[in-house]
Amino acid sequence: MKNLNKETADNSRRNFLKSTAVAAAAFTIVPRHVLGGKGFLAPSDRLIVAGVGVGGKGGGDIKAFYDSGKADIGFLCDVDTRRAAGSVKAYPKAKFYKDWREMYEKEHKNFDAVSVSTPDHNHAVQAMAAMQLGKHVYVQKPLAHDIFEARALTEAAKKYKVVTQMGNQGSSNDGPRQMKEWYDAGLIGDVHTIYAFTDRPVWPQGIPWSANKADIPKELDWDLWLGTAPYKDFVDKLVPFNWRGWWDYGTGALGDMGCHLLETPFSVLGLKYATEVQASVGSVYVDEFKRGYFPDSCPPSSHVTLKFPKTNKTKGDVTVHWMDGGIQPERPEELAPNEKFGDGGNATLFIGTKGKMTSETYGRNPKLLPLSRMENLKVAQKFARVTNQEAGHYAQWVEAAIAGHGKKELSSPFEIAGPLTEALLMANLAIRAADVQRKDERGRNTYPGRYTKLLWSNELMKVTNFDDVNQFVKRQYRDGYSLGV
Repeated sequence: MKNLNKETADNSRRNFLKSTAVAAAAFTIVPRHVLGGKGFLAPSDRLIVAGVGVGGKGGGDIKAFYDSGKADIGFLCDVDTRRAAGSVKAYPKAKFYKDWREMYEKEHKNFDAVSVSTPDHNHAVQAMAAMQLGKHVYVQKPLAHDIFEARALTEAAKKYKVVTQMGNQGSSNDGPRQMKEWYDAGLIGDVHTIYAFTDRPVWPQGIPWSANKADIPKELDWDLWLGTAPYKDFVDKLVPFNWRGWWDYGTGALGDMGCHLLETPFSVLGLKYATEVQASVGSVYVDEFKRGYFPDSCPPSSHVTLKFPKTNKTKGDVTVHWMDGGIQPERPEELAPNEKFGDGGNATLFIGTKGKMTSETYGRNPKLLPLSRMENLKVAQKFARVTNQEAGHYAQWVEAAIAGHGKKELSSPFEIAGPLTEALLMANLAIRAADVQRKDERGRNTYPGRYTKLLWSNELMKVTNFDDVNQFVKRQYRDGYSLGV
């Protein structure tokens, strides 16, 4: 992987700290590594966690770590004091920061692990910097915003030998393990086709950026929220949730739900990296005759087709269909007219040579089709279950971090989460290709990416037949931010 200038990022952090007069407060909880030097695991059974992004989902994450009974929340970091207020109240002994770089610089000797739950565009820099400090990391899904970032984080987890987990908690459910057991028992034969669909987005997409500049709430540090992204004026209703529909910050419906719906196929079939992808996308109309062109915003709906090469669990290639915006595949003929497909808005469907099976979001409620096959079904358990399933996903990471790298099995370490995230981001390449605009010889706008199957080189980490879209494989960060690799 090409080396970037780590010294630039280090200098940026030091310069920032020189201009910030914040006195370091005394901290009474001694982190595990301090007791015996680097790499030492103390007999204490509690992990000191620093949270980056502690409002909303981030607040729920750190609560789940704390509720494991084996973690203390030592530090809190959030750019929005309104969103962070609940966590600040819940953990009064935890020291609060707005800038994660400052927290890492001043306090890295005082915590063992980091939880990252921020908008997608900042995941990678926050997680990478923590791993470079030797900290275990838990990162909300999707792991990263760009393919380059996902690959870098996957490699860094191996290099720094830290315990990692992505926040697709359904990977700790019984459902995916049960479906692996069914598949390994040959109940549906060889799977060749997968369908996954969601009713997301439930936020605005396929729209122009607002022209109405708004006042920045006094509790929000907008510059820090932007982080790696290009500077833009603040607009209403972007935070705390609607950023998901903008490519500068989010990864659309795929980033929100893909890790929850496609983790099971990856787990059951041993999928890794796709070789080709194509997409069709929904459009919006700005008037009766003109279709809107809003390349900064994710489309309102999409259907993406990915091809994965043969694995040791399949006899040939596997085709995966992703559908969002309410698009669904044809109902399986084995379902009765009034039987629910998945949970109604979301489902994953496996089609094999001898049958079909389906599950809901998070791999919940797995079923063989037709449902009559579930009667008196007995298949031996092969795979150990995670205690408390989704809730146990958090405790699993805490316990693995306490035990040390390589000592305990995890449901979604970066070696698994990285390739899964790359597949989702590769699907987004095909979606973004649909908005790549060119002029023809008569000066008219054309969209060649809408009619192209993208061919992917995993080794080169690039599309080999449509270079226009490779600009989205790796972003240019704003000054002051670097991945440091």
